[in-house]
Amino acid sequence: MMTIEDEIIILEDKLIAAIKDGNTTVLDKLLHDDLVFNIPNGLTISKSMDLESYGSGVMKVYDIRIIDRIIKSIDDFSIVAVTVHLKAKYRDQTIDGKYRYLRVWKLFDNSWKIIAGSGFQI
Repeated sequence: MMTIEDEIIILEDKLIAAIKDGNTTVLDKLLHDDLVFNIPNGLTISKSMDLESYGSGVMKVYDIRIIDRIIKSIDDFSIVAVTVHLKAKYRDQTIDGKYRYLRVWKLFDNSWKIIAGSGFQI
């Protein structure tokens, strides 16, 4: 039987692939409509802002590799702390370094969605 952590790993892998590919269809399915996310430059963005940045090419990811990942689940919530090496471009800024992300997943009618998160360079 699959554990919650197993489910979240599968979803996290889908998320990483969608981020790398700029796949807004998959991102739309994984992000909750009321998402609140603090990006590394300190701005708080919504789901629509996140989808727009990938869809328009403002955020372009060239490579993203998971270095480590911790998953803790409590009832219908799952918290993921992940370190990645990220090579990307945001607007005119080149990104190449290690980043730590925290994501909060919540179960809604048998479907996990990211409701909140944050990221910062380490």
